[in-house]
Amino acid sequence: MSVELSTLPNGFRIVSEHMPGLQSASIGIWIAAGGRHERPEQNGIAHFLEHMAFKGTRTRSALQIAEVIEDVGGYINAYTSREVTAYYARVLQNDVPLALEVIADILRDSVFDPHEIEVERGVILSEIGQALDTPDDVIFDWLQERAYPEQPLGRTILGPEERVRAFTREDLSGFVREHYGPGQMILSAAGAVDHAQIVQMAEKLFGDMAAHGQPDLVPARFVGGEIRHEKKLEQAHVTIGFESPDYRHKDAYAAQIYSAALGGGMSSRLFQEIREKRGLCYTIFAQAGAYTDSGMTTIYAGTTGKQIGELCELVLDEMKRAADGISEAEVNRARAQMKAGMLMGLEGASSRAERLARMIEIWGRVPDLDEIVQRIDSVTPEEIRAHAEHMATRAPMALALYGPVANAPDFAGLSAHRAA
Repeated sequence: MSVELSTLPNGFRIVSEHMPGLQSASIGIWIAAGGRHERPEQNGIAHFLEHMAFKGTRTRSALQIAEVIEDVGGYINAYTSREVTAYYARVLQNDVPLALEVIADILRDSVFDPHEIEVERGVILSEIGQALDTPDDVIFDWLQERAYPEQPLGRTILGPEERVRAFTREDLSGFVREHYGPGQMILSAAGAVDHAQIVQMAEKLFGDMAAHGQPDLVPARFVGGEIRHEKKLEQAHVTIGFESPDYRHKDAYAAQIYSAALGGGMSSRLFQEIREKRGLCYTIFAQAGAYTDSGMTTIYAGTTGKQIGELCELVLDEMKRAADGISEAEVNRARAQMKAGMLMGLEGASSRAERLARMIEIWGRVPDLDEIVQRIDSVTPEEIRAHAEHMATRAPMALALYGPVANAPDFAGLSAHRAA
């Protein structure tokens, strides 16, 4: 693996991986400035800023930003998560300098034109409305809110409508000044790239940025509890979350393997027992997510209002059975799914660039893929069963329900069933 890492004197980091045989490259900047970096009155501003970055700089209009990349057949985009905002492009090899210059332009020279702010405000309000009209999207925000109440990590990325309506040009500029420092940025590139060339460009485009500190994160506290919204829908949507390891925790890989065995595919316990044997739902899955200082394993299912109580109790029962008897074959299968998913997902330059940035943010280095595979293989069935027992009986729990959920057991009832 030809990974190279450099750091400019101001703390700006550059990581790249040359991938032989590719004629294209993915390049972008990942910034530690996501939803959980916002103060309460700023909720939604990181995402608003992501939108505004493409709305014009001192040298390019919004149309010109799109045209200059698309004229060379490239692609440019961005996203906001709870812990990061990313701006990235995919271009042919010879256009890597152009892509990086455009990304630097939108990050360092956006004008935040008042007219464009109002236009994009309308776009984001429509996005919020669309999310609220999508039950199997909004229910995950509600679960996050219930798991981490009154905390940055529990707030939505889009923000509430009243905040989005109130953001000003100075609010956007202030967030950039506060969080878009060189020490919070990682330039990551993969594919047909030359590390020395990228470092030289980074020095020119970002080397003059003044280093500054960043406010400390509000520590995450998984509180749990219940949130339910009754509404006349065809399906009852159910999410159950359990506190699980953060991404540096020694049990992080055990949590991933456990979630795969529990509900990661068609052969998983939840899918086989609840969908295939009992026909209680069409969709059911489990997934383990992690943050800097917390994590949550989430189980989702959609069912009918009449069957929701049975489904919820069966999920908890299946978790108990996994704690008692998850087999070596199940662990091996889950390990294989995890390794294959990781390796298949890294066959493209874009996923490689994202992994590089994520590894630098987490570990300060990029572990070799063989090292990651070894860590996955080293997790034993005994460790999985111990983790499964903790999840089934002691891990703090959160519950979010949406739709025809009058027949669903409440949080206290599920907690009692869990303890029985």
